[in-house]
Amino acid sequence: MDFANLKLLAVFATVVENGSFAAAARALNSSRSRISETVAQLEAALGVRLLQRSTRKLSLTQEGERVFAEACKLSQILHDTEAAISPPMPSGRVTLTLGHDIAHSVLLPVLADFYQAYPQIQLDLLIDDHKRDLIAEQIDLALRIGIPKDDSLIARVLHKEQVIVFASPSYLAKVGEPQNLSQLAACNWISLKQASADNVQRFLQQGQLVEVTPNTVIRCNSPLMVKKMVQAGLGVGALLPTTIRDELKKGDLVQIMPSLTSDPIIFALLYPSRRQLPLRTRVVIDYLLAAKLFY
Repeated sequence: MDFANLKLLAVFATVVENGSFAAAARALNSSRSRISETVAQLEAALGVRLLQRSTRKLSLTQEGERVFAEACKLSQILHDTEAAISPPMPSGRVTLTLGHDIAHSVLLPVLADFYQAYPQIQLDLLIDDHKRDLIAEQIDLALRIGIPKDDSLIARVLHKEQVIVFASPSYLAKVGEPQNLSQLAACNWISLKQASADNVQRFLQQGQLVEVTPNTVIRCNSPLMVKKMVQAGLGVGALLPTTIRDELKKGDLVQIMPSLTSDPIIFALLYPSRRQLPLRTRVVIDYLLAAKLFY
């Protein structure tokens, strides 16, 4: 039997359940003539008459009764199929990649609430400061700084903020707090390698671009390690306030040279497609968008 006849069987079952071609047409948002033609196609395909037609009512033939008993199973199959892919409680595994500092300072504080809301979703967290290929590695979501120039990825902006210069009280106690760009350049700098390949620190000051060329620079490719080194008193560094909220509350880090800021830094949630997203992935996206991670 041609699989296309499954549609014909479903229409036939709807006609019998509703008692007439007109009622079935209303239920299926179609026309009476189209529904009658569909049932006729099924009868031709099976080589038997399924319905006795009269001006007042429809009645099933013996063959029609047997076919209807089987056709009724289609609605249950469809229901079971939908339930399998869209369970009442979202479940399954979702892969999320993000950097170390964002994972610790932004995601970790909301994980307990997330698992309380969605206990059957299992997160695979790929903590990595290098950008991964979401499509090639079959990764569901990424939380990244910046919006990629890639039409194959959807980007949802979560937050914007500016980089600010910080130091530890212990470091400032040794060298004094810098009051101008020259004194700032004389400090030891802890620099994120990806942000400044030439060691020059670039900022905005009253809307104008200014450059600070430190005498001493320790470079590191890990934002988390940069933060830890600044906190340990090894030098000053340009950090995102979001990633050092706890350190600021404890007084482990303080802002210096408040007139210096960067261009806005964008935090975005990335995923490969809007279409046919599994329920488990959609609820993780919705949760992260609503959780106010950066406040």
